[in-house]
Parts: sequence; C-alpha cells; structure tokens
Amino acid sequence: QVQLQASGGGLVQAGGSLRISCAASGPGLDSYAIGWFRQAPGKEREGVSCITSTGSSTWSAGSVKGRFTISRDNAKNMVYLQMNSLQPEDTAAYYCAASSARTSNQRQYDYWGQGTQVTVSS
Repeated sequence: QVQLQASGGGLVQAGGSLRISCAASGPGLDSYAIGWFRQAPGKEREGVSCITSTGSSTWSAGSVKGRFTISRDNAKNMVYLQMNSLQPEDTAAYYCAASSARTSNQRQYDYWGQGTQVTVSS
C-alpha cells in the first residue's frame, strides 16, 4: 500500500516562495502519477498540479501556471511543489495523492497523504 506524507507548509508573505514536499513509500511507487491538490476553508478541493510516473509530463491548473512547478525524484521517492509569487488566494491545506492512472482527476487518485497548511499573508 502506498503511503504519502506532505510537509513543508508554513506562513509566507504575498510574493514569497515556498517548497512543499511529499514523501512516498510503498511498492511500485515509480508507476504512480502524483498530484497536488488543495482545499481552502469553505471551498471544494481542487487540483493544483500533477506529474506522471516518470516525470515526463506535468499538468498545472490555470491559476498556478507559471508560478508553481511540480517535480519528482523517484530515486528518493519524493515529489515537490515549488510555489513562487504566492498570493493570499493560494492559502489552503495542500495534499499529495497517488494514482495508477495518468490523470488530473482527483476522483482517480487512490492514496492520499495528510495535508500541509500553506498560509499567505497580504
């Protein structure tokens, strides 16, 4: 069974940067796509960025495109989300998840880690 643990969240001023990490464990990790999702208070969870199992392809939501970059290091079983030019509307709990499908649809993600809180002050 795949286990995921997100970390690295915190408080940052608007315009600042933060990198959050997802540590993964379990068999066949390099066959899973990994996605980052976020949920702000009172809002539905939404997709942020996803990366295929080999890292050859990524997807990012329009609201973060050009600001956030997803990457993975399969040798270390780690996935990262570099977030630049953060804005107050990026404030949310960020979750990483794993899917055996090549997809950005959160319903197709089978394994979820706990969230890490990112708070952006204005």
